[in-house]
Amino acid sequence: MAKPSGNGNTTATKTEKNDSQAADGSQRRKDKDKDKSMPDKRTSHEKYRDLLAILRGLGKTAVAYSGGVDSTFLLAAAKEAPVSGLVAMTMKRPYIAQWELVEAEEFIAKMGISHRVVELPVDEEVRNNVVNRCYFCKSSTFGYFREELERMGFDTLVDGTNADDTHEYRPGLRAIRENNVRSPLQEAGLTKPEIRELSREMGLPDWDKPANTCLVTRIPYNTLVTDEDLRLIEQAEYFMMKQGFRQVRVRKHDDAARIEVDPDMVEKLVEPETVARITSHLKELGFRHVSLDLEGYKTGKMDQAILKNSK
Repeated sequence: MAKPSGNGNTTATKTEKNDSQAADGSQRRKDKDKDKSMPDKRTSHEKYRDLLAILRGLGKTAVAYSGGVDSTFLLAAAKEAPVSGLVAMTMKRPYIAQWELVEAEEFIAKMGISHRVVELPVDEEVRNNVVNRCYFCKSSTFGYFREELERMGFDTLVDGTNADDTHEYRPGLRAIRENNVRSPLQEAGLTKPEIRELSREMGLPDWDKPANTCLVTRIPYNTLVTDEDLRLIEQAEYFMMKQGFRQVRVRKHDDAARIEVDPDMVEKLVEPETVARITSHLKELGFRHVSLDLEGYKTGKMDQAILKNSK
């Protein structure tokens, strides 16, 4: 996080502002918790109008932009609102696939929105792949973003957390709260299916883009993450996508690759020619063994043991 600078009055003012933002965020969460027992009868379009109203009241705002469906939708809504002094901020770390960064930059350029790519180091906790690595990643990312925004004179940082995200194992949500990051999609009650449908209606690219996560999630917890492993996984998954498997994970277990694809695509993957082509290429990349997860891709598969033990 940014260190206090200037005289005592400036520091006090910043502290008061942060305390006020934290209090506002706490109250919003309490209000949302109160409303959980009440069914939300609003249509997706009514929620979208509420989203625009939320965005208009934020002041100069930066969107933490990953290039995924949620942050793309949020950025487009912020432009439509419109949000004052809108800027997109994207982190660049070794565990973010290069093709994702390229797509993010291309989309923002087409939108005509200011874009800042912040290159960040890898946190030790992420390098060691601890169970709550997402917390440390998001905490440091939002800290660096806030330092940058403070220099720019911006008021608010928002992210693409939606109303469905609280139902999954997401230790990064704690970092969002601690850094006073607003989540307008969640505040407006927009779910993932609603966001996809509204994105399609708005003509946004890749509205049906498969969900993606950082490359560290392909490596078992408490296993040291090396840049070489990350590049190997990235190349393998990029090759798989070029073969027509949009939803794919290449999990790395020592020198073995375990491939997950959409269950509907498993039949295609086991075709002899496909097996031979993929096995040959992945071994050329550096894997010694290549296997297929017959269950297919399932979100949060590496987290299932954690969720089971937490019940």
